[in-house]
Amino acid sequence: MLRVVDVDYIQDYQLMVSFSDGVRKKVDLDKYLTGEVFGALRDKALFVQYALTHFTIEWVNGADLAPEFLYEIGNAA
Repeated sequence: MLRVVDVDYIQDYQLMVSFSDGVRKKVDLDKYLTGEVFGALRDKALFVQYALTHFTIEWVNGADLAPEFLYEIGNAA
């Protein structure tokens, strides 16, 4: 099972995400921050308020993304 094991804020809506298979990817979430839950993360003060769960990243407003999705949209670092 793929998991997020580390995450670092880069800038704007970009994160450096490390996965359980040893791969690190730069993930740009800019175009995915829409709608009621994810749109709130356009506030950069809120965007940087995230934590790791057992499997992925979760923001303080409860938003989270599947590790497989992050892996798919990320670019190799």
